Amino acid sequence: MGLLAGSTVFLLTLLWGTCVVVGKCDLGPGREAVDVTDTKGFSLTGTGVTTDVQTSYAARIMGLSVIPFIIAQFPKMLKTHHGQRLAMLLALVVSFALVLAYCLYQVFQPWIQRRKLAYAKHKHVISGILRHAQMQSLGRLLNDDGTPNEQVIRKCDSFPLSQLLSVVWPVVRSLAHCFRSCRLFRKIDMDESRSLSRAELHALIVGINFEEVDFDRTDAVDKVMDDFDTSRNDVVEEEEFVQGMRKWLDEARRSVPVGGAFSSKFIHEYHERTRQEHDELVDRSDEAVESVENPGWCIAKAVALLLLGSAAAAAFADPLVDAVHGFSNATRIPSFFISFIALPLATNSSEAVSAIIFASRKKQRTCSLTFSEVYGGVTMNNTLCLGVFLALIYFRNLTWDFSSEVLIILLVCVVMALFTSFRTTFPLWTCLVAYTLYPLSLIIVYILDYVFGWS
Repeated sequence: MGLLAGSTVFLLTLLWGTCVVVGKCDLGPGREAVDVTDTKGFSLTGTGVTTDVQTSYAARIMGLSVIPFIIAQFPKMLKTHHGQRLAMLLALVVSFALVLAYCLYQVFQPWIQRRKLAYAKHKHVISGILRHAQMQSLGRLLNDDGTPNEQVIRKCDSFPLSQLLSVVWPVVRSLAHCFRSCRLFRKIDMDESRSLSRAELHALIVGINFEEVDFDRTDAVDKVMDDFDTSRNDVVEEEEFVQGMRKWLDEARRSVPVGGAFSSKFIHEYHERTRQEHDELVDRSDEAVESVENPGWCIAKAVALLLLGSAAAAAFADPLVDAVHGFSNATRIPSFFISFIALPLATNSSEAVSAIIFASRKKQRTCSLTFSEVYGGVTMNNTLCLGVFLALIYFRNLTWDFSSEVLIILLVCVVMALFTSFRTTFPLWTCLVAYTLYPLSLIIVYILDYVFGWS
């Protein structure tokens, strides 16, 4: 139970606040975050993140997911032992009913899946452009230590048209002059305006073979333009092109460690990883999720995976408790704080890294996906994970005595649900609210367990 409470608190406090910090952009006149624009530093009111309205719906669902905790805790609230098993059974039924309802909601309102799919396709377009650049280059784009190979970068005067993107990893602004003197850029810039229009970007994307993925080229151009056109004048100027490619390559390096590898291998691995991420989702358009072949098999597979995960959690519950108690006895650290602090950091590390990487792109759509994933993780904690826990308690005829943990979960979930359900823009100061809830939770648990003897 400490792990369940700690995981929920970690997601809604430390991770939520960190995503606001890394995803912050300048807030415009309409108090909405301006994508990939971060010039105001750490202004508490002038910077922040903006999500779409569907993300606020996910926060409301998260708030409703605490209902099973209230049902299970109801006899304790009344200070009576009568009806405890009935409350456990009712909370168990409600937990799994909410899991089923949440799954059906995502089936009939698949906006989360569509958002994931759109992002996966955009990443694959990026990786495809980088791979095309590497395949046509006259040398390695990266040195053995992962730094740019400036000798190759500076050979732009002799490159043909297809090698535009092999010359765009400058490490300092001074490399921008390569593009101004490069006949390659002039060939891409067909109207010789010293900037790239949507039509010119469309020609570049059409010229690259994306046989693995079917996507809307016009939509891909819009997203590339959104990445590069920071001045929002509907053209990509040379300096914007340089900075945009640096950002793309930095993201690729975060996703695939270079570690002395040749740049061709590094970019190939990044391309393969983005293709695999896409293949794991439904291979359909960004705007609609069409019916899939053999839906019965997909549903059966999904249910089987849920049941397998639940069975694994139930089977390893006792060994986990024994391990925590053994570590607690050896270190003289209360077992609750091990399960509340250490285990959530370990079990949620991959999800935390993924969320932070998405938020660092500093775009509304990626921030929306990030926070939706956080709220979805908490919802599954409060429904499926709690349901497994309640099943163990009910069928083993154990006593429900987790008042401090339940109080912390209710406090954090309700506060954050109310805080995030009715707004879409979060200035930087909101991260302080989330960060404050974490030590406050620890203090409350300590007082309730060791001062008032709730444990």
